[in-house]
Amino acid sequence: MLFNSLAYAVFLPLAVLVYFLLPQRLRWVALLGFSYYFYMSWNPELIVLILFTTVVSWAAALGVQRLQRPVLRKAALWSGVGLCLACLFFFKYFNFFSQNVTALLQAVGLPLQPTTLELVLPVGISFYTFQTLSYVVDVYRGDLKAEPHFGYYALYVSFFPQLVAGPIERAGNLLPQLHQKHDPDRAAFSAGLRKICVGMFKKVAIADFVATYVNNVYNDLAGKGGLTLILATLLFSVQIYCDFSGYSDIAVGSARLLGIDLMENFRSPYMARSVKDFWRRWHISLTRWFTDYVYIPLGGSRCSRWRHLRNLAVTFLLSGLWHGASWTFVLWGLYHGLWLCAETFYLPQIEALQNRLKGGRGAAFATLRTVVTCCIVGFGWIFFRANDLSDLLYVLTHLGQGLSPVHLVAYAQAAGLTPALLGLAFALIAALLVYDWYAAYRADPLQAIRRARPWQRYGFYYLLCFGVLVALCSRPFGATADFIYFQF
Repeated sequence: MLFNSLAYAVFLPLAVLVYFLLPQRLRWVALLGFSYYFYMSWNPELIVLILFTTVVSWAAALGVQRLQRPVLRKAALWSGVGLCLACLFFFKYFNFFSQNVTALLQAVGLPLQPTTLELVLPVGISFYTFQTLSYVVDVYRGDLKAEPHFGYYALYVSFFPQLVAGPIERAGNLLPQLHQKHDPDRAAFSAGLRKICVGMFKKVAIADFVATYVNNVYNDLAGKGGLTLILATLLFSVQIYCDFSGYSDIAVGSARLLGIDLMENFRSPYMARSVKDFWRRWHISLTRWFTDYVYIPLGGSRCSRWRHLRNLAVTFLLSGLWHGASWTFVLWGLYHGLWLCAETFYLPQIEALQNRLKGGRGAAFATLRTVVTCCIVGFGWIFFRANDLSDLLYVLTHLGQGLSPVHLVAYAQAAGLTPALLGLAFALIAALLVYDWYAAYRADPLQAIRRARPWQRYGFYYLLCFGVLVALCSRPFGATADFIYFQF
């Protein structure tokens, strides 16, 4: 069930209504039922996998807490972590590793054929697996008490707003809220609906709009080059941001209708002034997960310079692999890891210069830093979007062809963009940048809208809803577009 579907427009109000009509002792049962129904709407059979992961991690955490001998506690920890990771590896990475290991053995003269399986990638497996792993590790570290009630823990793993594409919540934040009694709250309803409206606009009116032209180029690269590729990459930078942050906004808004606060997953990432700053703003829950459970255990930055660089590279290499079983994702992660390594050398000098500059020169330098960071991140999206290594090589070797801005319209038409659609795309990008700039340097735009005059407030809501309706009506009836991060 997609957030941007008619089914969800019926499902969410029904879930909220039932939740608040039931007594407190039965609410977790209702939410768990709605969450499992939400997940089973994709593939009913895959509920077995999420149940298995839930049972294993719950039992492992109880074992870690109750066992006294260190060796037994470690055995419980690694059994839980190992089984959860085994499920993730089998369904997501088995064929990838089988093909690559076989290719390596063939290269040294062994006549082997790869073993591949016809597997369906379970929706959201990377997200809920990471939630269960963090829970077991936190209990082992003593940062969290194990949840004795299996039902509440199962709800923590499967809570429908953030089940299939995050944010990757921590048990310390979400579990206590699931135990609390929530009463209907007008302010929470209003805030939740505003968040959902913005998320829907990002997804339906912007991400799905530009996706058509991105796919026209990246799925048929033959004969395309220069500004066509650059324009498609720019539009993909907008698409993936609006697609994923739109999902997160709808997830946060949906949970807020129930009185539950999920963490913000994006904080104006294209306003970042360095790659390091970008990762403090982009997919924040994943960045914090890798920081707490990979980067810091490896030694973090409290070690020698070269070990620190190794820790950065390994962490982002694994982050790239988390996104997908493909060398393009691995290279994307390594690309960001290498930039972060480079920033350990030059970023302190850049920030020191920034601190010395005042007034207009300081603002101009900060803007320059943001533009450079966007270019670095935008170039990296080529690795992320390319369908395979051959497509990646084609894009990288054809970016320099035909760069004359005089022929921008002609190159845009190669992507299927008429002059009017090109102007609309740039207008949407400009509006998005203004919104993010205000969020980054002024205040939460939604709170500012809430305090605005009625005609301004309702005009804003009207424009959002009108944009969503126009976008929905422009596609075949019942057609919906998947969220990009569902594949992870």
